[in-house]
Amino acid sequence: MYSGQFDGAATFSGGILPSQATAAPITPSPFQRTLLPLTVKQLNEISSNDESTTTIDGVDVSTVTIVGKVCDIQDKEPQFTFLIDDGTGQIECSRWAHERLEFNEVNQISQGMYVRVYGHLRSFQNKRTLNAYSMRPVSDYNEITSHFIECIYVHIYNTNLRAGIMSQPQMTNATVINTPLKEYQTVPSNQFSGQYSSDGGKSIDQIVLNFLQRPECLAINNGVHRNDIAKQLNLPMDKLMEVLEYLSENSLVYSIDEVHYKSAVNA
Repeated sequence: MYSGQFDGAATFSGGILPSQATAAPITPSPFQRTLLPLTVKQLNEISSNDESTTTIDGVDVSTVTIVGKVCDIQDKEPQFTFLIDDGTGQIECSRWAHERLEFNEVNQISQGMYVRVYGHLRSFQNKRTLNAYSMRPVSDYNEITSHFIECIYVHIYNTNLRAGIMSQPQMTNATVINTPLKEYQTVPSNQFSGQYSSDGGKSIDQIVLNFLQRPECLAINNGVHRNDIAKQLNLPMDKLMEVLEYLSENSLVYSIDEVHYKSAVNA
């Protein structure tokens, strides 16, 4: 039944992918003190042996889930120990069975089977183990791929995107309105349509784009109101709308609705 199984070692032998920030800063991590999808490699690379202060990517580790192949089973009733290999490493998972339902859960798992494990991370004499409170066979191999995608996403979120939002102040439209930007005041009218003036000044479309790329503007999830842009840059609304239309056509900005705009690229 389990011949020709998914080969995690071949596909994910390097562990999780290198992290790259691909979006503007978003809300603080929803993955704090909750169920974390992880690889065995991540669990084995944790430096702290203190279970009360264990963190991964700056997030406290409470409950984790892994997906891997059962390589060995040790039956020492009521404790059952499973050696799980997910292609990035191996870890022992202990499952205690005292009730009939718990024995039924353990009995449906056999060597060579892919399983999903939910448990608490434990450390003893520098050895990582999982104290499992639930285990079940994987019936759809898409779940294996999906699990690794989740691991990658959570890792990127916590190492890059979450770090980005924590390093930037949370701004609102009101904050932008109340923070005058003198460098954008009194823009010469001959600096429009993507051209630079003879004295080297920036074009109006570049000035608008630079404004929308400011950290406080990028941090506003619903975009900056066109009235705020016009007020801050001292631009007539008709000129501003020409600029925004030009920038939108060139995929440099996008509209959240009819009046709110955001930069399509980070500064």
